[in-house]
Amino acid sequence: MINKNLKVLALKYRPQTFDDLIGQEVVSETITNSILANKVPNAYLFTGIRGVGKTTTARIVAKSLNCINGIKNLCKEKLCVNCDAISNSSHIDVLEMDAASKTGVDDIRDLIEFSKYGPTSSKYKIFIIDEVHMLSKQAFNALLKTLEEPPEYLKFIFATTEIKKIPITVVSRCQRFDLTRIKSSELFEFIKKIKIKENGKVSDDALKLIVKISEGSVRDALSLLDRGLLSTDKDKELNLNDAQKIFGHFDKSILIDMFSLILQGNEKKVIELFRNIYDQGVEPKVFINDFLELIYYFKNINSLTIESTNFSLNDEEYLKIKEISQNIDNEVLILFWQFTIKTLDELDIVSNQNLSIEMFLMRLMHITTSNPKNDINEKNISSKSLENNEISSNSKNEAIDQIKSITQEKKIKAEILAEIKSENRTSISSFDELLIVCTENKEMKLKYELEKNVNLVSFEKNRIEISFNDRLDKNFVKDLSLKLFEWTGNRWIITLSKSKGQISIKEKEQNKKIELIKEGKDSDLYKMLSEKFLDVDLVDVISKNEKNKQ
Repeated sequence: MINKNLKVLALKYRPQTFDDLIGQEVVSETITNSILANKVPNAYLFTGIRGVGKTTTARIVAKSLNCINGIKNLCKEKLCVNCDAISNSSHIDVLEMDAASKTGVDDIRDLIEFSKYGPTSSKYKIFIIDEVHMLSKQAFNALLKTLEEPPEYLKFIFATTEIKKIPITVVSRCQRFDLTRIKSSELFEFIKKIKIKENGKVSDDALKLIVKISEGSVRDALSLLDRGLLSTDKDKELNLNDAQKIFGHFDKSILIDMFSLILQGNEKKVIELFRNIYDQGVEPKVFINDFLELIYYFKNINSLTIESTNFSLNDEEYLKIKEISQNIDNEVLILFWQFTIKTLDELDIVSNQNLSIEMFLMRLMHITTSNPKNDINEKNISSKSLENNEISSNSKNEAIDQIKSITQEKKIKAEILAEIKSENRTSISSFDELLIVCTENKEMKLKYELEKNVNLVSFEKNRIEISFNDRLDKNFVKDLSLKLFEWTGNRWIITLSKSKGQISIKEKEQNKKIELIKEGKDSDLYKMLSEKFLDVDLVDVISKNEKNKQ
């Protein structure tokens, strides 16, 4: 038998009774009452995120039904024959099956065939099927009849993380229990007790970081604690800094300082801070997700407590965010959220992700503090004030710091944004101009589709009618609409016509080339060459203009 001390913590401290389960009191009480009242359902269905006790609860139910001492005196330390065998997954009447590896209808048929024989050494024959959502449709159908009217001695226990993938006909035949995420405070106290039992030296702040990363999963928390204890010397305490390095996280206070610097527009210090974080080995996606979390805290700090932040913040950080948030307009935070979400998508298509994040941080600074050299300059604002007499002499400074100041007039913002929009607008009045704009903006894929796979039917103001061939990209219309709005500042209507329309640009070029070759073959020079060289052929004609371009 394997020494219990050699097991990983997640297995070593696996609950053996309902009393050992944490965070699932309602489930434990309901199941216990049903067994005591002798109203045991034909099938249990446990669902929830990973590591909250689905399979563990299934085994405890199996023990409760088959324990020699009964559920009131359920074995805890000194196990009876049945409880010991169930704990070791070796009981002849309790079959554990992983649906991820046995998904077919033949596996279920074998199981049903096996169910015809009664239990040999216990009261119930029990089938525990883990990750039951992995079963095939045919396997579920084969199970339905037996599930609804099984023999009295037969019980099913299902566990899954994907309840929506299970047919409703199966769910309706089970007694369903949704196991919840474990509360932060409860999980913290639990792993703290485990740390003491293991004689481990881990600071409370490091334990709180483990709780945050585990996201309510007991198994994840124990695995991280195990890793943390193995990563430090026995005489050394695992503090927050060491834990952040081990688990690839960084100090939240650094992120709060960075946020404050972004609002000030201090580009040099912001980039320096990020590079220090990156040098610690923090993954770009981890950074972006933490940044999203921080934006959420800034937006909702007045309705949050330390407990509700899942130990992501300590008292000092909580108060610091509360203070800074008083001077931030909600519109800024919403813009920050949108830009951050967009950057998260960009990381999948950029090879050097840290460069993408640096540009993202610079973008945020240009949102909060407009640069006079770029979007809004003093000249534009002063001329605007002369025209409308609505902006005071001090409004230049207000506009430059427009989003940070919560007292800034919305009317001024609207005028400035409208001015920026009109300055950046591009006029497109023909199909050829559209191709030129695509080239200027380096939208070569869009240009390729327009030239090769699109036939123009009509081109009017803010309206294009086209026909197309089978090779046209399925996202073409959406991409073109977005780009036209971005370039012109106006909404365009793109309609697909049944009319054939003009031939594509590429076809025009090919036809022109064929015509030039035909003219070349009719020339006296070509005829003279044909007489002297029998195998001569004219394959291409280059005009003087094309030659000069080359």
